[in-house]
Parts: sequence; C-alpha cells; structure tokens
Amino acid sequence: MTPDFPAQRPPVIWSDPADTPEELTYRLKKNPTLYDRYQRLNRKWKGHLSDFLIGKKSLPLTYDPFFKFIFNPDYHQERLSNFVSSILGMQITVVEVLSMEDTLMDGESYLIMDLVARTDDGSIVNVEIQKQGYDFPGQRMSCYASDLLLRQYIKAKKMPDHSAHDFSYRDIKPVYVIVIFEHTISELRLESHDYIHHGKTTFDTGLDLHMPERFCIIALDVFREIPYSEIKKCSQSAWLLLLSTEKLEDAERLIQDYPWMSPIFQEIAALRRRPEEVFDMWSEALLQMDENTLKYQVERMQAENEKLKLKAEKSDAENEKLREQSKADKSRIAELERLLQEAQNK
Repeated sequence: MTPDFPAQRPPVIWSDPADTPEELTYRLKKNPTLYDRYQRLNRKWKGHLSDFLIGKKSLPLTYDPFFKFIFNPDYHQERLSNFVSSILGMQITVVEVLSMEDTLMDGESYLIMDLVARTDDGSIVNVEIQKQGYDFPGQRMSCYASDLLLRQYIKAKKMPDHSAHDFSYRDIKPVYVIVIFEHTISELRLESHDYIHHGKTTFDTGLDLHMPERFCIIALDVFREIPYSEIKKCSQSAWLLLLSTEKLEDAERLIQDYPWMSPIFQEIAALRRRPEEVFDMWSEALLQMDENTLKYQVERMQAENEKLKLKAEKSDAENEKLREQSKADKSRIAELERLLQEAQNK
C-alpha cells in the first residue's frame, strides 16, 4: 500500500555545497567539546560520521537512534503507521508509543524493546532491529510476544470503567512482533531467497482458533542482494530500500522513484547543520552497539561453555562405561582363568 503523501517533484538532496573533510575539521574545531568527541571515535565511525556531515552519505537508519528519528510518532505518526502497514500487508494506525518505564504486576520491568506502539484498535506492535543475528531467534520472538500480551492483559484488568470481574479474554487484541535482521543467521535463510516471513500459531488439524501472536521476520541483507531493477515497486520495497540506503546517489534514485520520500531525506540532510544532535545520536548508537556486541559475545561464550560441559559429561559417561566394561572384562578373565585351572588340575 502506498502512503498517502502528495506527489511532488523531488528536489536535489543537499543542494548546498558539501563541506570537504578539511572544512568539516575547521567547523568542528570551533566547538572544542564536539571536536574532542569526534577525535575519540575510532577510525571506522569517524569515517561514517564525516561522510554524513560533509554530505557524502545518509544516516545508517538501521541503528536505533536514527530509526527513531525518522519514525518518531510524536512528529511523524503517519510514517510509522505506513511503514508497519506495508510490512504487515494491512492497514495499521499507530496512536501512541508505549513507555519503556512501566512495570509488571510483581514490580519487575517489561522486556526492553526497540519500539513498542499501540494501534487504534488496541493491538500492540513491536519493531526490533538487530544488527547481527542472535542465537535462538524463535524463542526471543516468543518472549517478545508474551510480553506484549501481558501488557494488554494488565491494561485491561486495570481499566477504570469496569472491575476485575468484567474482564474478558475477548478484550485481548493481536500483538505483532516485527524483527528486522541486518545480518541474518543461517537458519533464517532459505534457498528461495525470501526476505520477509510472516507467521502465526496454527494447528495440524486445521483447527481455527484466534491465537493473537503474529510474527514478521525481515532479512534485510537478503533483500539487499536483489538488484534494484528487479525489486517490485511498492510501499514495502520503498521502506526497506530506505533502511538499506546510505549512498547519496542511491538516495536520489529512491526519491525519483518514490517522491513522497523527499521530506525524509530533507530532514536527514538538515541534521548536518545540527552536529550536536547528530553526535548525541551517534554516541547512543555506539553505546547500544557495544552493549549488544557484549551480550552477543557472552551468549556465544555461554553456548560454547555449555557444549564443552556436555562434551565433558559425555566423556565422563563414556569413561565410566569403559571402566565398568574393563572391570567386567577383568572379572570374566579371572573366571575363565579359574575354569582353565580347574580343567588342568583334573
């Protein structure tokens, strides 16, 4: 479905003269604090930031702070609605983004998710962007869905217009878990090269029950493997191309094909004149990346440790079996030697 934006002739992105790296350095040195933060970046991230500030590249929108800048529902409610609608293939209207500071009934916090929003019909949508594929993606998504259902349940039980006895499970609306993988793991790749997967709970007998969990997995790296000329022109493709686009020439081509995206790139371009805001988002992105990398490494180490533990247990079991077999063999040999001795003495 195509967002309801007015068609317009796309202006040239960042038509003002682009700074050179030398001009950027001169500009940043006027603010010693910013320049110090810039100098502290490693080579890779300093290059990314420099390319953006001189107008060579767009923002890496698959990082959480930049994604939320573009889809901030406080300013662009229709964008998030249109994005989610195109992904799910149905009309979704986002009315609010839920707070991450709420707690469950026992005082424990909810799961920390990237973006959780409520729709006009009471459904809840979770949009997650994962830079790298973690282990156990199915279990993770199930936990996300369970969390969203519990949010609904608690809200319904606390509704001021009825008592707890008035609660009905009929009040539970669907929950949608959308996970965008920038780098997918092998179990999420199919020979068909499908890049978007929709799923829900079904029964092998065809029993039709209203199970509220809905899932959508997007393999962005698989989508990027498709030549631009072979991508079907539609709203869904446009949004996924937006998330995949960093080069200026690709952004200009995208605007030519989807003129309604022009304001988005204009907003991104305007950030070049607000470097303080960009640095804040960049720092948040780096912090989250470091935290996620650490979590990923810890999980990998735990998985490897579990494998070694199982291997050791298996080895111990095998060794014990060998010891028992050896003991039995020795006993059998002793018995045979006894019988042989008795035979020889006759």
